[in-house]
Amino acid sequence: MTRDSESLDKDVGSQEKTWKRFVWDTLDKSPKERRFLLKLDLTLLTLGCLGFFTKYLNQANLTNAFVSGMKEDLGMYGNELNYAMTAFTVGYIVGEIPSNILLTRIRPSIYIPSLQVVWTLLTFCAAGVKSTSGLYALRFLIGLAEAGYYPGLQYMIGSWYRKDEMAKRACILNASGSIAMLFSGFLMAGVTGLDGRGGLPGWKWLFIMDGVISFPVIVASYLFLPDLPDTAASRRIFSDEEIELAKRRMALEERRQRAPFSLAKFKKVFTSWHIWLLSFYYIFISGTGGTPIFPQYLKYHTNPKYTVQQINLYPSGVFAMQAFSAIVYAWISDTVLKGRRYPILLFGAVLNLITLGSLAVWYIPENWKWACYYLAGAHVGLSGIVFTWANEICTDDTEERAIVLATMNTMVGVMAAWLPLIVWQQIEAPRYRKGFITATSMGSVSLILIVVIKLLQDKETIR
Repeated sequence: MTRDSESLDKDVGSQEKTWKRFVWDTLDKSPKERRFLLKLDLTLLTLGCLGFFTKYLNQANLTNAFVSGMKEDLGMYGNELNYAMTAFTVGYIVGEIPSNILLTRIRPSIYIPSLQVVWTLLTFCAAGVKSTSGLYALRFLIGLAEAGYYPGLQYMIGSWYRKDEMAKRACILNASGSIAMLFSGFLMAGVTGLDGRGGLPGWKWLFIMDGVISFPVIVASYLFLPDLPDTAASRRIFSDEEIELAKRRMALEERRQRAPFSLAKFKKVFTSWHIWLLSFYYIFISGTGGTPIFPQYLKYHTNPKYTVQQINLYPSGVFAMQAFSAIVYAWISDTVLKGRRYPILLFGAVLNLITLGSLAVWYIPENWKWACYYLAGAHVGLSGIVFTWANEICTDDTEERAIVLATMNTMVGVMAAWLPLIVWQQIEAPRYRKGFITATSMGSVSLILIVVIKLLQDKETIR
């Protein structure tokens, strides 16, 4: 080990872990590493969360617009909402894997904000849509533009942060999406006052406001979003010393730098259990497929009859639960469980079985039914832990990491493209008997897959 390496190692964390790490993981690290992580959190994490907020705000706004007048204005009395969501999902499927591969070769500080520009402009266009066919086309293109954002940010988190830091950042990122879903209900309730202003109904103003909120985030991302540690472009934000510190941190995690793509590389990726089991596991924990089951329950409820404002606001508690649980899971996993991911995932799987199983029964006390809708949000909070686990399992091959993370999200999209049309049909709202039974069965399989993946990970570690 060279003298420079020895000096860098002194700056990479402290020798003794203290109680301070339970508050925030940088507090018991060296001053140089603390300054570096603060700068990284203020750029990558903050801008990533703001961008993810605007992305999810756009996704949530479709459902809020639907229950706030779009259904009637566009004549969406059949399964048109399902078709619009499927169009978005198809775009998402097409774009994810190519996007993450491009991200390993194009500067993220240019590529990621450019994706934001495209989906923001398309969101503005949604305010002028006049037919369901136009809506389907827009949702497909928006899905295509948004496809690379989430897996791309998870790849970036895995390229900069260490094992004791990743879960918190990944879950904070997820929480920002849940907060967007929560905020969308309040935004829709707020823009009802603009109904008729400029000749536009309130639901169209919702899309306009979404686009307005996005533009400041785009500008900041072009200016301050970092690239990868091994690219010279990152020196516009970090000093040479901080870049070397970042590289040393990744070397200590055995996280490899980028390498050329080749046939052998693709063969290695697609013949490994990593890509298949992690993708199938993520499919089976995503049983509800983004279906707006709680808003639909409120919309069809007759005693009492809920107002448009109530239908938009009451489901906000689900998203608050998602954000809260994501943060709690991350702190427990990184600190109490010392970086172990599977115990939290097992807990979430069991909780999911209880809530979805209860809704599958359906004829349960009203208070427990509401509790199940809210508690179902705690399972969504696990996504950050799942992607952190995938980052760790694929730590020794950066191209594999990029492809696996994108494939996990893509496979969920493939399932979401057709499963809701069969088991989550809008015409079967609000009971969704087939949907809840299917989701409960998928949750049972996810329990088995957690155990299998953990055993295979341990086997690789022993090797």
